[in-house]
Amino acid sequence: QVQLVESGGGLVQPGGSLRLSCVVSGFTLDYYGIGWFHQAPGKEREGISCISSSDSSAYYADSVKGRFAISRDNAKSTVYLQMNSLKPEDTAVYYCATVDRCGYYGGSYYYLLGDFRSWGQGTQVTVSS
Repeated sequence: QVQLVESGGGLVQPGGSLRLSCVVSGFTLDYYGIGWFHQAPGKEREGISCISSSDSSAYYADSVKGRFAISRDNAKSTVYLQMNSLKPEDTAVYYCATVDRCGYYGGSYYYLLGDFRSWGQGTQVTVSS
């Protein structure tokens, strides 16, 4: 059974940091790119970062570039999202999913969703003073 389970969210003040984890099971993480997504209330889900399977190349949407860092530990079947300098507009539910491809096109971040995703519980991040 394929699972992607996000954790690490919470309430943090503006300027603070959090590290999210995405633990996968039911497939071998080594062979898959992974993307992070967030969805704020009343807004569409947005892809914000991804990491490739081949060489762990990392890509970011403009909204998080320079503040967030994605990494992976295949031995732990886990992908991380280090979030620094958090802003109130980062408040959202965060999800992870496999991506078949991601990168920059025309200077803009893009991704192609893969087969495995979990738009279920996610992990809530709230940035507020």
